[in-house]
Amino acid sequence: MSATSTYTVTGMTCGHCVSSVTEEVQEIPGVEDVAVELESGAVTITSAEPVDESAVRSAVEEAGYQLA
Repeated sequence: MSATSTYTVTGMTCGHCVSSVTEEVQEIPGVEDVAVELESGAVTITSAEPVDESAVRSAVEEAGYQLA
């Protein structure tokens, strides 16, 4: 069974932003899928085990954005 969690990322304005966030979040160990909605800023992460929020925050900040 997979774990799914959704976060809101602020500062994304275009497809490149979505790609950057997706790439960084996919590098978190255990992450199976990342779905990013540009309009709402929603980032839904599917993983084998629940992902630590600090890991998500670090990945998002690495991409140049912030968790809301």
